[in-house]
Amino acid sequence: MNHTSAAVAGAAAFLWLGMVLAISFLEAPLKFRAPGVTVPIGLGVGRVVFQALNLAEMALAGVVVVAVVVGSAPAMVTLLTVVVAALLLAQLAVIRPRLNRRSDRVLAGEDLPRSRGHLQYVIAEVAKVMLLIGLGFSVLAV
Repeated sequence: MNHTSAAVAGAAAFLWLGMVLAISFLEAPLKFRAPGVTVPIGLGVGRVVFQALNLAEMALAGVVVVAVVVGSAPAMVTLLTVVVAALLLAQLAVIRPRLNRRSDRVLAGEDLPRSRGHLQYVIAEVAKVMLLIGLGFSVLAV
């Protein structure tokens, strides 16, 4: 893999990692602890924040994919790129729509039990964090 492509892929992977850590593991749980933040307000804010995060993630995933393809990355880097991009797509196509439907119901006033969908999303986020760490260090080692 050439140095420029490796640098671009590494920078994008670590930026993506930082955004996921900051939003999913810091902002999301903390907003519900702020004074005066009700569940509907927290859900509304969360939706806007996660829409923005997901747009940024798609852009960064695109940057990583292009850098990996253009840079003729080794097999391990390519594999990590494919897996993290597929995980993001699964989150966006499967998990997020279910969470959105559930939050629509909560925002409409339904009293629902805790969601397993959130646990699935957290598990996917933890996996994505591990993959991004591996990807970032793999491209830096090239």
